Amino acid sequence: MEKQPRKLPEGKQTFKSMRKVIIYCLLMVSTNAFARYSYEIDKQELAVNNGIDFSVYDLTCESERCPIGIDNKQPCFGWKIFSERRGFTQSAYRILVADSRDMLEQDRGNVWDSRKVASGQSVLAPFGNFVTKGPGSPRTELKSSTVYYWKVMIWNAAGEASEWSEPQTFATGLFEASDWKTAKWIALEKDRPDERTVPGIHSPRKNEDSKPVGFYKLPQFRKVFTPKKPVKRATAYIAGLGHFDFFLNGQKVGNHFLDAGWTFYDKQALYVTFDITESLRQGDNVLGVMLGNGFYNTPFDRYLKLLISYGAPKMKMLLKLEYADGSTEDIVSDTTWKTTESPITFSSIYGGEDYDVRREWKGWTEAGFDDSAVAWQNALMTDYPGTLASQRSTPLTIHSEIQPIKIYKNSKGRWLYDLGQNFSGIIRVSVKSTNSQKITFRPAELLNPDSTTNQSATGSPFLFSYITADNEATATWQPQFTYYGFRYVEVEGAVPAGSHNPDGLPEILSLTGLHTCNSAAEAGSFICSKPLFNQIHNLIDWALRSNMASVLTDCPHREKLGWLEQAHLMQYSLLYRYDLSRMYSKIMNDMLLSQREDKCIPTIAPEYVRFENGFEDTPEWGSSFIISPWYIYKWYGDRRLLETYYPAMKRYLEYLTSRAEGHIIAYGLGDWFDIGPKNPGNAQLTSNGVSATAIYYYDTTIMYQIALLLGKKDDAEMFKSLAANIKDAFNNKFYDPATGKIERNSQAANAMALYMGLVDDANHDKILQNLIDDIRGRNNALTAGDIGYRYVLRVLEDNGRSDVIFDMNSKYDVPGYGWQLAHGATALTESWQAYGFVSNNHFMLGHLMEWLYSGLGGIRQKTGSVAFREIIIDPQIVGDVNFAKTSYESPYGTIRCEWSKSSDDSYRLKVAIPANTTAEIALPITDEQEISLYGEPLRLSKSVKILRKEGGKTWVSVGSGEFFFEIP
Repeated sequence: MEKQPRKLPEGKQTFKSMRKVIIYCLLMVSTNAFARYSYEIDKQELAVNNGIDFSVYDLTCESERCPIGIDNKQPCFGWKIFSERRGFTQSAYRILVADSRDMLEQDRGNVWDSRKVASGQSVLAPFGNFVTKGPGSPRTELKSSTVYYWKVMIWNAAGEASEWSEPQTFATGLFEASDWKTAKWIALEKDRPDERTVPGIHSPRKNEDSKPVGFYKLPQFRKVFTPKKPVKRATAYIAGLGHFDFFLNGQKVGNHFLDAGWTFYDKQALYVTFDITESLRQGDNVLGVMLGNGFYNTPFDRYLKLLISYGAPKMKMLLKLEYADGSTEDIVSDTTWKTTESPITFSSIYGGEDYDVRREWKGWTEAGFDDSAVAWQNALMTDYPGTLASQRSTPLTIHSEIQPIKIYKNSKGRWLYDLGQNFSGIIRVSVKSTNSQKITFRPAELLNPDSTTNQSATGSPFLFSYITADNEATATWQPQFTYYGFRYVEVEGAVPAGSHNPDGLPEILSLTGLHTCNSAAEAGSFICSKPLFNQIHNLIDWALRSNMASVLTDCPHREKLGWLEQAHLMQYSLLYRYDLSRMYSKIMNDMLLSQREDKCIPTIAPEYVRFENGFEDTPEWGSSFIISPWYIYKWYGDRRLLETYYPAMKRYLEYLTSRAEGHIIAYGLGDWFDIGPKNPGNAQLTSNGVSATAIYYYDTTIMYQIALLLGKKDDAEMFKSLAANIKDAFNNKFYDPATGKIERNSQAANAMALYMGLVDDANHDKILQNLIDDIRGRNNALTAGDIGYRYVLRVLEDNGRSDVIFDMNSKYDVPGYGWQLAHGATALTESWQAYGFVSNNHFMLGHLMEWLYSGLGGIRQKTGSVAFREIIIDPQIVGDVNFAKTSYESPYGTIRCEWSKSSDDSYRLKVAIPANTTAEIALPITDEQEISLYGEPLRLSKSVKILRKEGGKTWVSVGSGEFFFEIP
C-alpha cells in the first residue's frame, strides 16, 4: 500500500502502549466471571504494537454522540475509521457495553459483548446480536433511565486489531408509562371541554362554526427540593404542552427553543431529557417551568391559519436523583408544586407574543423566594390521553444572531430596523424606560411602498409586544414560544437610543434578530468559481434552515405546517447539507399518526386541520410515506424505518390503488407552482394524471425493492405485477409514439416519465430530446414547479446534460434563482417569479442544491450502494465554472472533491475517500498516459485501477485515502 501523509482527524485517540494488552490478558485469565463468557482471542490478534496505524473515532449511538433519553431497547452503534494507509477495509469488530466505567475499563462487557463479529459494518451496528446464551452470559435487556458505557475495537483486512476506542456513554429514557413513577400532569387551569376544537378549523374567521376559544392563562410552576445525600446523577424528564422552558436555580436549562416538538397531540406528545447533575447545589434547589401554547392551543386572536385547542397548557416531570451510595429519589410533578400566571399575557404560534414585565415575580426560580402570596396556588391535577415518547430529533436552537444593517424612520414616523436577511426567528431587545409603556414590534419579510411592514402574504397581524417597568431600569427580552419569518421590524412606542425623543418614549439600546432553526449538524459544504451559484447555494440554504423546525415546514410564518411533498422532493438536497438521520424518524411517525382510517396519508403531518379543494389529499404529497424511508435507508443505511412502517406503507399503496381507474390516478394538486400563463398554484402545464400516476408507479417500484429487502417475496411479486400494469396504462394514455411526447410535452411530464422508468428504452432518447428542446426553445428557461423540477435536474444530470442545467440556472432575465436574487430575495421564495403576494421564504423549489453537490460538486453514491459505502466522484465541468470544492460528511467519514481547470485545459482533481469505502472516479480524458497521480504516471500506481473508458472519460477505482490527479 502507498503510504500517505499522517493526518489525524479531530478527536482521534493516540495509540496506546503494549502495557494495556498485557493487562488485558491478565484480566482475561484472572477474572473467572468474565472468562465464562469471553472468547479466545488469537495470539496474532493481540499483537497490537506501534506498527498499527488505524483507529476508530466519532463514535455514535443512535446517530448521536453520548445521547441521553434513548427510548430504543436495541440501539445501534456507529464509528468512523482513521487509517494512515490507502485502501483500508474493516474485517471485523467487537463492541462492549457495561453498566459502569470501571467495568468497561477492565474490558468487561457485563451488559453485552458482541464478541468478534466478522463484518465490515461500521454504520448502525445493532445492539444485542451475536450473543452466546448459557450460564454466565451477559444480560442484553437495557433498563430505563440508566447510563451505559461502551467501546469498540476493529480488525483490518490483514487480521490486525486496533486499540479499544475511548469509552463512550448513552443513557436510556423512560421505556414504559410506569417508569414515570407517580408523576402527574399538572396545570394552572382545568381544560374546558366545550372549547375543545379538534380537528382544527381552517381559516376560522371565515368559518361560521368558529368561536373564540383558547384563552387559557399561561402558567409558570416552581418546586423546591433538597437532595438528601451527595448526588451522583440527576436526570430530568419533562413534557410540556404545547411548549416549555425549564429553569433550575434561576437559569434556563439547556439552549433549546420551542421544546418539545409539535406532534399529533390526540395520540402522542414528546418529552425531553436533561442531565442537570452539574447544576445542582447543596441545600435547597428550585425547579421552574414556563409553558406556551404552540400548536396545542391557538387562541382565537390576531392572525390564525387554523384554530385548534386541545386544552389548557399542562406539564409532567420526573427528576430522578441517583445518590452516590446507590440509592435513588424521585421528584415528581404533583399538586405540591406551586403555580401562577406568567408575565406572558398572550402567546400564539400564529399571532405572536406579549410580555408584561410588571407581572414578573423576581427570583421565582431561586431558593428563598416566598411563594405564599395569594397569586401562587397549588397546581391542579389534570390529564392527557396520549402516550409520551422521547424527543430524539435534534432540537430547535438559536442558530445565529443578526444585527441591523440600517435603522431609519418610515413614512408613519415609526422606526424601521432592516436586518438585511429574511430568516426564521425572533428578536432580542434591550430597553431602557422611565415609566411603564407598551412597545409593539411588527416583523415582516417585505415593506409596503410607504416603508411600513408588509404582512399581507405571511399572516397579519403578527406582533411582539413588551410592556416596560415603571422605573429607569434596563431590561432585555426575547419571545419564548413563537417565531416568524422576517427581515424587517417596525417599532411603535419606542425610539433607538440617542434619537430625538420629545415624548419620553422607552429607548431601544439594541435590537438583534435571533435565527431559530433545527440544530442538525452541517454535513456538506460547497463553493465554486461562479458567484451566482454560490449565491444560489446561500439563497436555498437560508430557506432550508428557516423551515427545518420540529417538522419540515413550508414557511416560517403564515402556516408552519409539515407539507409532505418537500420531505421527499427536497430530501437529497437537505441531506447533502445537514445530518437529518434523526429528524426523519419523527417525520415518519408524524405521518403514521396522521394516517386516516381509509389508509390515506394527508398532505400535512401532523394533520391539525382537514383541508379541502384538493389540499387534503394528493399523491405527490402523501407518497413521502413510501419514498422518504427508502431514501433514508439508501443514504444512512438505516432500514429500521422500513421495518417499522412497512405495514402502514403498504396500506397507503392500497389506498392509492383504490383511487386508480384503469391504473391511472388523476387527482390532486399536480406540479404545484409551475410557470404557466396564470398566477402560480395548481399545475398549469402538466395534468395531475401524469404526475400522480408517475408517483404511484414510483411508489410501487420502491415497495417492490423494500419487500425484497425485507424478505417478503409474495408482496414483491404483487408489487412487480402492479408496477407493470401501471406502466402499460401510463404509456397507453400519455405517450404519443408519433411525436415521442408525454402528454402536453411539459418539462415536468417528460422528466417524471424518464426518471421513474415509465418509458421503454427504445423511446428514452426521443423523450429526453423533447425535454431538452423545450428548455432550449424557451431560451433555456424552466417551467417545471414544485413536483417536476427535481426530476428535470435528475434526468439531465443522469444523462450527461449538466450543460443544460448550467444554462437554465445561469440566468437573471427569466423566473428562477437568478431572477429571485436580482429582485432582492435573500431566501428562496415560494414562486419562481419572486412574487410579493406569496411567501418569500420557502424551500420547496430548492432542488438545485442537490445538483451543486452531486453534479457540479461531483459527489454521488453508486447505484445499489447504501450509506455511501460505494462512492462516485464525477464532477460536471460545465460553462464558465473553473473550480469547485465540495465535501460531504458521510456515515463512513468525510468525502471531498476539489477540481479546477485552467485556460490551457489542464485539470486537477483532489479527492478524499473515507476508510472502509471504495470509489469510482471519472477523469475527463481517455488517454490514460496523460494522467498523473501526485506527479507520477497513473499506470505506476498500485492503489488505482483503471476500469473503463466511456463518454470521453477514464474511470478508475480506488479504496480509501487521498488522491491528487493531474491532466496537463
